[in-house]
Amino acid sequence: MEPDFVELRDFLNEKALQYNHPDFIELDPIQIPHLYRDKEDIEIAGFLTATIAWGNRVSIIKSAHKMMDLMGNSPYDFILNHREKHLEKFDGFVHRTFSSTDFLYFIYALKYLYQKKEGLEGVFAKHQSATSLQGAIHHLKKEFFSLPHPARTLKHLPDPLKGSAAKRINMFLRWMVRNDHAGVDFGLWKSISPSILSCPLDVHTGTIARKLGLLKRKQNDARAVHELDLVLRSFDPEDPVRYDFALFGLGASEKF
Repeated sequence: MEPDFVELRDFLNEKALQYNHPDFIELDPIQIPHLYRDKEDIEIAGFLTATIAWGNRVSIIKSAHKMMDLMGNSPYDFILNHREKHLEKFDGFVHRTFSSTDFLYFIYALKYLYQKKEGLEGVFAKHQSATSLQGAIHHLKKEFFSLPHPARTLKHLPDPLKGSAAKRINMFLRWMVRNDHAGVDFGLWKSISPSILSCPLDVHTGTIARKLGLLKRKQNDARAVHELDLVLRSFDPEDPVRYDFALFGLGASEKF
C-alpha cells in the first residue's frame, strides 16, 4: 500500500470508530429496524425503510414509522397473515414517488419471498458470489418482480447489472450482514461474509470519496461502486464497508 494510503486508511479507521456508535442510530433510518427483536421483523422493517431512504432523513424516518404503523408494528406477522380488508388503510400512503400502489405490491412480493424463497436472506445467500453481492441484488429484483406487478413499481428496486449503484440495498445489506458488536449494524445474516459487501454510494459519500482520492470515476454508478470496493477492501479485506461510517460522518457531520 502506498504511504499516502496508509495515512488515509489510519484516518478513516479513526473516523469509522467515531461514527460507528449507538449514538448514530438516533438520527439515522436504521432506528426503524432497531424497534424490533425478531429476525424477520428486523429484516422486513430494514428492507422497507431502506427502500424509501432517499431525501431528508427526518422525512424518511417519519414515513418509515408510518409504514410500520400501517402494519400494526408487527411487519412479519402482517406480511404473512393480513387480509384484504387490512389493506384498505394503506390508501393515500406516499413517500416521494413511493405510493400506496408500490407499498401494496411490496407486501405481496415479500409474502411470496418468505413463503416460497426462504425470505430475503435466502435469496441473497443463494445468489452471492465469492467476491460480491451485486449479482444477488439483480436476482432479488428478478424474484421480487416474478409476480404480476405494476410497471411503475419496478423503479423502486435497483439492478447493479444495469449500472445502478444500488445505494439503498447496499445500505440494507450492511445493516443485515455486518457484526462488529458496536450496536449499530445487526449481523443477522451469518450466511454472508462482510468481506463481500459494497459501500452504499450516493452523492454525499461519492463526493467525500473523491475528495480523499478513493474514487476517480465521476458518475455514482455500479462501476464507481466497484472502484471504491477495491480500495476499501485493500484497507480492510474482512470488513471494508465499515468505512461507510467514516465517509458518511465526514460528509454529514463534519461537512468535510
